Amino acid sequence: MKLRTIAHSRAGDKGHIVNLSVIAFDERDYDRIVRNVTVDRVRTHFAGLIEGDVVRYELPALGALNFVLARPPKETVTRTLALDAHGKSLSALLLDLDIPE
Repeated sequence: MKLRTIAHSRAGDKGHIVNLSVIAFDERDYDRIVRNVTVDRVRTHFAGLIEGDVVRYELPALGALNFVLARPPKETVTRTLALDAHGKSLSALLLDLDIPE
């Protein structure tokens, strides 16, 4: 199943840093999200779009994860030639991640 089935996402971008959150629709799905939306899977999912570390913060009281990613140098939201590279597009891409049912 796609992550979007059990979660929604919010995003923000500041320069070359992108902040993506994944928020469970139902708190009972939070543990599944924690198990399956790992740093390694997010890094692989965004291969070619991000560079450097991916940092994950767990927010169990909110049923959410927060990821901080970096774009390649000089690839800021307003300077990239990529089509619609805003964080909101990246959050939609994150929700396309496959997770087990």
